[in-house]
Amino acid sequence: MKFSTALRQQTRRRLERLGEVDIVVGVPCFNNDSTISHVIKTVEEGLHINYPDRRCVVIVADGGSVDDSREASDELEASPWIERIVSIYRGLPGKGSAVRAIFEASHMLQAKVCLLFDSDLRSITPDWVKCMADVVLSDGVDFVAPYYTRYKYDGTITNNIVYNLTRALYGFRVRQPIGGDFAFSLPLIEKYLPRPAWETDVARFGIDIWLTTIAMVHKVKIAQANLGVKIHDVKDPAEALGPMFRQVVSTLLIMMEENEAVWKKVKRSKKVPIVGPALKIEPKPFAINVTKLVDDFKIGYNNYKEIWKKIIAEDEWKVIESLAERDEKDFIFKTEIWAKILYDLAAAFHHWKGNRQVMLSLMTPLYFARVASFVNKTLDMSNEEAEEVVEEQAEVFERTKDYLIKRWDMEVTYGT
Repeated sequence: MKFSTALRQQTRRRLERLGEVDIVVGVPCFNNDSTISHVIKTVEEGLHINYPDRRCVVIVADGGSVDDSREASDELEASPWIERIVSIYRGLPGKGSAVRAIFEASHMLQAKVCLLFDSDLRSITPDWVKCMADVVLSDGVDFVAPYYTRYKYDGTITNNIVYNLTRALYGFRVRQPIGGDFAFSLPLIEKYLPRPAWETDVARFGIDIWLTTIAMVHKVKIAQANLGVKIHDVKDPAEALGPMFRQVVSTLLIMMEENEAVWKKVKRSKKVPIVGPALKIEPKPFAINVTKLVDDFKIGYNNYKEIWKKIIAEDEWKVIESLAERDEKDFIFKTEIWAKILYDLAAAFHHWKGNRQVMLSLMTPLYFARVASFVNKTLDMSNEEAEEVVEEQAEVFERTKDYLIKRWDMEVTYGT
């Protein structure tokens, strides 16, 4: 079933009565009753303090929560002069459909800026609202990504895959392409809304990388907002990030195919300005299960080594073979090897003729291997030193981009 709109009729009528507004803040939500009240209260405080003369609306786009998320949102004391709308969106279940509802509302209201904040945030402050909204309202920026201070092992998909690929492909150094908290101008929202992706898996997952990629492809004016430490529901990559890996990476690779004509022309990256004061707050460390990462890689090696050997170039394959024999403490390999392996996998996805979910499954253990290697390399480093390693990785991916194009253009078929 296709949905022409993510807004329910009752919500649409309420928006029509509001007329035009200046600022919309959207909060996609699903079973977040322990954190949603804090996010809404903080957002409304930020709007009240910083934009008392602006017309502001807060929209909670709920995915049919079975906890008390909607009740918690509705029962909060109302903030003066700020409208709050809590509604279940229509469409495929997932954050993407919630974002579609928020964008449609922003378009109806002709909002000058639309902000998105995740509903599981614990560290959001009123200053986040101002930091993200001001550059759109005053400086003509179209897309604002978050810039967080994170623990060195928080965001392993970003650090080892997404930042490297988006920077090398599209030429923008957006450090948190899937950060979840963004700001958009109305002209950019009008570029998102007509796209058919809302009826695809982007609506279920992968929405953050899709939003960032579209902004980069259109070469809109981009900035990053310094938000300090992000505290949310942290997940150990050894335990919980396999599904997230498949969701994010599938969208990223599909976007590579759609935008091949764009990224092949990009030769180097450029800095993206960071707005807002630097916040010197140390993120809280957490444990990471390297043993499980290595074990899962070795299980994957036993299951997939025959197809891996066909996909991965000979020199890099020798490294994979050696990793399968190594102990956890010696589990480390060079960034140059990882860059070529990831480019091999991206090209294989492009040439894959079978079920692409199979392709994503066989990529996952290699991601686990890279995370284990990254942890071992940075074990005794500070967060700042580990961040330098991430930047060095990204530079390697840029220098190796010609290898990607070579592999991408080869006449080869996998998955048949």
